[in-house]
Amino acid sequence: MVSEDRRIEVLRAIVEDYVQTREPVGSRVLVERHRLGVSPATIRNDMAALEESGYITQPHTSAGRVPTDKGYRLFVDRLSQIKPLSPAEQRAIRAFLDDAVDLDDVVDRAVRLLAQLTQQVAVVQYPSLRRTALRHLELVPIERDRLLLVIITEAGRVEQRVLEAPDGLPEHIIGELRARLNATVAGRRLADLPEPLDDTVAQAFPVSEQEFVRRVVRLLEETLTETTEERIVMAGTAHLARSGMDFVHTIRPVLEALEEQVVLLKLLSEMAEDSAGVAVRIGHENRYEGLTETSIVAASYGAEGQPLARIGALGPTRMDYPGTMSSVRAVARYLSRILAG
Repeated sequence: MVSEDRRIEVLRAIVEDYVQTREPVGSRVLVERHRLGVSPATIRNDMAALEESGYITQPHTSAGRVPTDKGYRLFVDRLSQIKPLSPAEQRAIRAFLDDAVDLDDVVDRAVRLLAQLTQQVAVVQYPSLRRTALRHLELVPIERDRLLLVIITEAGRVEQRVLEAPDGLPEHIIGELRARLNATVAGRRLADLPEPLDDTVAQAFPVSEQEFVRRVVRLLEETLTETTEERIVMAGTAHLARSGMDFVHTIRPVLEALEEQVVLLKLLSEMAEDSAGVAVRIGHENRYEGLTETSIVAASYGAEGQPLARIGALGPTRMDYPGTMSSVRAVARYLSRILAG
């Protein structure tokens, strides 16, 4: 047990030194930099055992060792806790995000802030209409035969759709339809709406107007169930260029993977199932082509128990995991507070 704990400490020292210096770590360096309380010979034996177990590897002859994906995973799993940001860092995050004027500005500020804090690529999944409670619906006649449907969510997202009415708008029922729709959907998510919604609302209107009412309700439901509104906001891609040496070949496969938002959306959704808190995918745990030399740290934001989406940082596996996890968690929490109003 003692030797196992010591080997974990040796691995921790190797990870921390390699992340800081990008240089393979040898036993002499460990003796000089870390107070491990054992002889150099014991450290060499521990390194040999770690290498045999697949936690570290020797990149070339007569070199020190570097962590493997398996080594990084053990390092992350053994973190006793995520260190909170300093009070000054917390104040800076709060001040930067509190100045946002709307949802788009909040998301944009959050992703730029996280990229700056982590020096990695930051990604924010835009709040999904399907997971967000509705705050208010507005129906606005814009021409004799066109109706504007405005959807405002609790997160501050605004969506607009136009309904064509070739036979003209029954303007005498629009006010009542607006009121009934808001009474039915306000404060509820898509999954919580009554089914079938069009029948529920239409029953309150004369038979002659029910077809129009159903068309409005169906447009609302179609808007809420669209998959095209799922998107990623990204910042800090230039940080990858400075990390080019951390990739065996080139960063091109990583950049191509980042362009495929469907890949990132699916990955973030999978990570939401990994952990309710901060989740980490390391190297080959990312089964998507182009991302096997990267690590992703992500956390959910939104109301407790009802996350809206995910925010995260992506970079090479040679990553400051404790610092990145701390920054991702902090920005996710402040983002949640702001959207909660």
